Amino acid sequence: MPPRAPASRLSFYYAAYFGAVGVLLPFWPVWLSERGLSAPEIGFLIAAATGLRVLTNPLIAQAADRRGERKRLMALLSGLAIIAFLFFQGAHGFWPILLVTLFFFTFWSATQPLAESLTMLGVGADKLDYGRIRLWGSITFILTSVGLGWLLTGGGADLIYSAALAGIVITFVSCLTLPGYNAPASAPRRLALWPVIRNVRFMVFLFAAGLIQASHAVLYGFGTIHWRSAGYSDAVIGLFWAEGVFAEIILFAFGAYLLRRFGAIGLILMGGLAGVIRWGAMGVTGDIYWIVALQSLHAFTFGATHLGAMHFITETVAPSHSASAQSIYAAFVAGIAMGIAALFSGLLYGQFGGQAYFAMAAAAAAGSLIAAAVLFRGAFRPPGGARR
Repeated sequence: MPPRAPASRLSFYYAAYFGAVGVLLPFWPVWLSERGLSAPEIGFLIAAATGLRVLTNPLIAQAADRRGERKRLMALLSGLAIIAFLFFQGAHGFWPILLVTLFFFTFWSATQPLAESLTMLGVGADKLDYGRIRLWGSITFILTSVGLGWLLTGGGADLIYSAALAGIVITFVSCLTLPGYNAPASAPRRLALWPVIRNVRFMVFLFAAGLIQASHAVLYGFGTIHWRSAGYSDAVIGLFWAEGVFAEIILFAFGAYLLRRFGAIGLILMGGLAGVIRWGAMGVTGDIYWIVALQSLHAFTFGATHLGAMHFITETVAPSHSASAQSIYAAFVAGIAMGIAALFSGLLYGQFGGQAYFAMAAAAAAGSLIAAAVLFRGAFRPPGGARR
């Protein structure tokens, strides 16, 4: 099968998955609010779903590593996610919605680390370009989030549920079409997570990437609020957010060249250094010209860091444990690191306003130092550069 065929199938998955995320991330709290849930209850639902993901994703990934395949498990999980999501229609009140939320996000969120593992298996087997596959997720995210925002003007919240369900169903269909890359099965009597956890180089990398990605916490939680307080309209703020996503799309398009030029850890270091500049400057100025310039750095603070992380995992962890490594990465970065950063960002922004970005610059700087230690000093490298 020519590389273009599996690349197109994987691109279809990313487009479908992040198209659904483009509905759920910005608008699902609106649907929950229409169901009568309070802001603290909605916050608890989001936190509970994130916390559960930290526990369940690695366990599901271990099952994938023991079998060595990804495609059928992804199809099963996305199919179960459809069934779970249908129960939201009949769920009223906090406790029923919480129960459905836990079931849905257990199945839904577990597909993404498996997809990253499957894609990187294709990178190794057929020399696929991960960045040009992943960028389709960014494209559909911005299209669905902006498009649904426009459709919701004067419309009802039921459209949110319908759009999200459609995206989840399309994701299930995309899983059925995925290429069947397989990895060597891990030892059946051995905990698949253990070789990953005991890989010191991988664990140090987790802290570098986790600090840099978690440095987005103030922006994600309070960027819109901060820009509103500076007098910008919602339409202009929407353009600020769109610019960041477009910047990451451009980076993904040229990711293969950057990877050859700088390497995986080099990209992560670039992301951290860009974070020091971006967050440090955002803590000082709210001038529109500076905002436009700084939002373009999202290409590096998120895009380069993520691209570098995906390739670093492939270079450092054996294919037989790649699903576990991807799930641990997702659980640590998107769950633990971002959760802690989000908690502190609320406290910092409430106390210091825009100067809370200085703490994010410090987090990015710390991640940069760790990445630099791995890159320039060869720290924590296994003997002979072999995978553990």
